[in-house]
Amino acid sequence: MVSFFSRKKYLVDLLEGFIDIHNHILPGIDDGAQTVEDSIALIKGFSDFGVTHFIATPHIMHNYHDNTPETIGNSLKVLKSELIKHDMNEVFIEASAEHMIDDNFETILENKKVMPLCEEHLLIEMSYLQRPINFDESVVAITSNRFFSILAHPERYNFLHGRARKYFEFKQQGILFQLNMLSLSEFYGKEVQKVAFRLLEEGMIDFIGSDVHNMNQLNSLKELTISKKTIKHLVPIVENTISRFK
Repeated sequence: MVSFFSRKKYLVDLLEGFIDIHNHILPGIDDGAQTVEDSIALIKGFSDFGVTHFIATPHIMHNYHDNTPETIGNSLKVLKSELIKHDMNEVFIEASAEHMIDDNFETILENKKVMPLCEEHLLIEMSYLQRPINFDESVVAITSNRFFSILAHPERYNFLHGRARKYFEFKQQGILFQLNMLSLSEFYGKEVQKVAFRLLEEGMIDFIGSDVHNMNQLNSLKELTISKKTIKHLVPIVENTISRFK
């Protein structure tokens, strides 16, 4: 997928053997894949550019996507069974979750109903419009429970745009940052793209993930081109994601 008529390269050319640590490919439990057929189509689409290892991260969001380890585990079983039927033996998939910091988060954390990434990390998110009043307390509680916090798509929180110091404050709290691949395009808007590049260039991004929910997003990802300068920033992040979660 190399572009011969520009100095740019497709992002997916960097992803052979990548481990996608943020996606919504489990069927029927959030706003991602709605059916197991949707899941299979997404996984086949990823395999086109060499991604066959996934940590699925459905939403756990109180009163919207009230998932539990049981609902997530059941969806994973359905998908794995379908992969066997399709002889997709090269695909490796396990399950975690994307945890919304809301009024129920500390309860599920206390009750050990969270779904960590590789046992040590929790992928968390918050409202795009305002910081939860319990955010700091939740981060402390995460650490007290011997997890590391990974903030999903920090570039997408509108209330942080123009407040660069807040990102540094999060990093000082020990919060790791996971960039969305599509944020490097205008898919979520120009301001999100601008913030994504700034965080990338300032060395604040620790991991990268697709956050793919549907074929429209996956097709947009396949068309995303990046400059040589961006490649230099991304390669170590891609490698760090693979090495940490393999």
